[in-house]
Amino acid sequence: MNEILRKRVIDALEELKAKDVREIDVRGKTSIADFLFIASGTSARHVKSIADEVVKFAKEAGVMPNGVEGQTEAEWVLVDLGDIIVHVMLPRIREFYGLERLWTVGDDGYEAVSAV
Repeated sequence: MNEILRKRVIDALEELKAKDVREIDVRGKTSIADFLFIASGTSARHVKSIADEVVKFAKEAGVMPNGVEGQTEAEWVLVDLGDIIVHVMLPRIREFYGLERLWTVGDDGYEAVSAV
């Protein structure tokens, strides 16, 4: 199921043209998830729409989110899908918190999912 859900998350992010999508494998670094996806939206409305699409695609794959946080302000929306956590952020929020740097310290880097 994990691979199906992973593919559905990627499809949802591509469907709504999320920007600068990154997938980070955190297996062995934490027990909270296996993969993190970090993506940017161009506005608060876009961030919320991307997160809503991720939830929709996950439900279609038979996975109910454990939680969705940040939808009101929609500067940073977190979608918890269990083994996969999706962060959708405004670029300035993403730069400020630097999640990619936090989770890839000591790694050879992280992979881009799409170059949209």
